[in-house]
Amino acid sequence: MRKLHALTLLLPAALTLSIAPSTFAQDAKMGFFVTSAGPGKGADLGGLEGADKHCQTLAEAAGSTGQTWRAYLSTQGDGAVNAKDRIGAGPWANAKGEVIAKDVAELHGTNNLTKATALNEKGEQVNGRGDKPNMHDILTGSQADGTAFAAGEDHTCGNWTVSGAAGAVMVGHHDRMGLDDSPPAKSWNTSHSSRGGCSQDALKGTGGNGLFYCFAEK
Repeated sequence: MRKLHALTLLLPAALTLSIAPSTFAQDAKMGFFVTSAGPGKGADLGGLEGADKHCQTLAEAAGSTGQTWRAYLSTQGDGAVNAKDRIGAGPWANAKGEVIAKDVAELHGTNNLTKATALNEKGEQVNGRGDKPNMHDILTGSQADGTAFAAGEDHTCGNWTVSGAAGAVMVGHHDRMGLDDSPPAKSWNTSHSSRGGCSQDALKGTGGNGLFYCFAEK
């Protein structure tokens, strides 16, 4: 009887231990990252479709499967797309399980996105201001609220299809740092336009490397 009683007491504890790790893993599943590299053609990402595919490829290579990934990018002109409408409802955690925002409103408000949390898909920090090379310019083509710019002045390098000397793209600073303390300098998604075109070299010249944000569509 004593042995049976002891087993009865131990069983709930054993079940708790077996369930807890899987529950934690599910809660901490990566839903956000900065790309560790771009496709290599500057701001020519192959349009939104090509950018999404790049997100999906990087995520799966890092072991994140069973999710649909979307690039945080807006387009302009006819049928313009808002970046904020592409990424689902949230919440989103980085590769270390740290939640950067619980929903779209928080993402575009007081979020937890900093250099320390805006990790790539491998869980690594991305170079920021003060690092060599600086790569804190993240492609977004978006306004502060996650919406597209009006047609006219190019902010998306031809809707992510141009990599030459023409065009420009709006970038944000993943490290929330710039030349001063103004809101644009500290903005993660709308800091300034690239200079000198849309090529890889042009993006590097202003502190970038053709990187962009990826979100799991939830």
